[in-house]
Amino acid sequence: MLKRFAPLVPLALVTLLFGCAAHTPVSQQDQQVKNSVTAQSSARYQEALFQEETATEKELAAFADGKSYKLPVLADSILERGMSLIGTRYRFGGTSEAGFDCSGFIGYLFREEAGMNLPRSTREMINVDAPLVARSKLEPGDLLFFATNGRRGRVSHAGIYLGDNQFIHSSSRKSGGVRIDSLGDSYWSKTFIEAKRALAMAPNAEPIVTARK
Repeated sequence: MLKRFAPLVPLALVTLLFGCAAHTPVSQQDQQVKNSVTAQSSARYQEALFQEETATEKELAAFADGKSYKLPVLADSILERGMSLIGTRYRFGGTSEAGFDCSGFIGYLFREEAGMNLPRSTREMINVDAPLVARSKLEPGDLLFFATNGRRGRVSHAGIYLGDNQFIHSSSRKSGGVRIDSLGDSYWSKTFIEAKRALAMAPNAEPIVTARK
């Protein structure tokens, strides 16, 4: 909550100072002090932004024992396979190309393309020991979880983030099974719970090779 209002602190301070200046003359020395305070507040805000932006990267690095991994390679493979299955019918309990439910579709792709055995149900899948990802930091391959059964906060559906606010999932019989939807649609935006970077757990994630100087 404090971070949300942090950008307003320097503005509020400046506004207050100008309001006072309308009644009391400000000396050159006083003005320099006020400018210094404003500059310090701005610097602290920029530092806070930097720390927030690197939080996900630090969490992933710790999760991978300090090693960097080329997750996009696995994500591309998973999503390419998923796109080829668009139109596959929805089938409750389905885990094969004969038909998928939402978790069966995700489990199939991660097993076939990343060598990962994810939990069978969405209720178990949301609890995998993988880094949480903020909605503003989503990357292709991240798992998205939704509460679509009317019970606030209780997961009942899942999909895989594609990029550009789009995700792929096995939706329902009525909607045609495997399809692409927008996370920006009001229904999906309201039912979204959280996202996890399950690919950080991939056993065959490829290490990034750093060229020697």
